[in-house]
Amino acid sequence: MNISASTYLFVILGCVFQSTHLFAQVNFYNRLADSTLVLTKQNVHYDGSYFVLDYPNGDVPSNKGVCTDVVVRAYRKLGVDLQKEVHQDMKANFKKYPKKWGLSGPDKNIDHRRVPNLMTFFSRKGIVKKISLNPEDYAPGDIVCWDLGGGTTHIGMVVKSKSTDGKRHQIVHNIGSGQVMEDCLFNYKIIGHYQYKK
Repeated sequence: MNISASTYLFVILGCVFQSTHLFAQVNFYNRLADSTLVLTKQNVHYDGSYFVLDYPNGDVPSNKGVCTDVVVRAYRKLGVDLQKEVHQDMKANFKKYPKKWGLSGPDKNIDHRRVPNLMTFFSRKGIVKKISLNPEDYAPGDIVCWDLGGGTTHIGMVVKSKSTDGKRHQIVHNIGSGQVMEDCLFNYKIIGHYQYKK
């Protein structure tokens, strides 16, 4: 079968575009994972208090935070403001978000700091990845959510660093001891697994 020069060029350009796009995607998530690692250098005390925040790009005091703040801060380092993104989506689609807090509308100070809201946002705007017990299914830059029991949810970021046995990527999270990196991917029941790139 003869392929014209223009068809051949079109196929080559298509392959180059796909490769470039894939590289950009992987590069974003690698940079996201790296930005999350930087957070472990900060001295942060676990504090889930309600704070009145600037908007957009508002943050709790830099020495305070909870698990969701790890994810929010990592994205901010790449120019993505989850406070704004979640708030705008909740304003337009409030009925699609959890109603656990008795609110009649969105609250820009706290909505992005609640795991169920982030899970809803990532499900709506990101890529929902499969939940499994296969460590190879979890890549740097992935967001993982867990059920800790008793109605408590948790969130963290997969990073490039591997566990001591080399079988799993580690997680940067804040479960009470500040923004730390730990080998805890399968320590709790996984209830969410996402990628998000604006």
